[in-house]
Amino acid sequence: MNNNSKLRTFLAVDIDENLISNILNVQKELKTTNADIKYVSKENLHFTLKFFGDLDKNMISKISEVVKDILKDFKPIELDINSLGTFPNEDHIKVIWIGTSKNNEFLNLVNRLNAKFNNLGFKKDKDFKSHLTIGRMRNSKNRKEVKNLINEFKDLEIGEMKISKLSLKKSELTSNGPIYSDLETFEFD
Repeated sequence: MNNNSKLRTFLAVDIDENLISNILNVQKELKTTNADIKYVSKENLHFTLKFFGDLDKNMISKISEVVKDILKDFKPIELDINSLGTFPNEDHIKVIWIGTSKNNEFLNLVNRLNAKFNNLGFKKDKDFKSHLTIGRMRNSKNRKEVKNLINEFKDLEIGEMKISKLSLKKSELTSNGPIYSDLETFEFD
């Protein structure tokens, strides 16, 4: 990357490999509705902690320092993945996501990171909700069926995972959808 080039970046938690099939099963159930949903591919499943947008090399290294510094205060975090929901709401579905519970330590981590990112000039995220996007509705076709299915599976149990690293990823937008790759990974102490 030359000094003037910018990379579209975000900080994320990758999903444990052993939970992927459970998530794909939820997508499979949603596909029975024949709604117009663009599903997130299995290699792109992740929890986004912070979307940064286009960054230069200098800002990427500042973010990297912040993450390394904050992770010194954290041990690996248990996350229980166990709910299904929508943004902005179930009557106007744009995004279908899988959520978490028992995540106070995770939220503490995200809040600490956001405060430091704010010091670097990034806007604070309002009302962070840990979620894993699994699909985006392109229109309202069969929305009622999707809403009913989501209500049926609101308390699904995907499983527990241990977060032991964060990934700073770049996102390349292509006509076939985004391609994510790790710029750097950060292990918990």
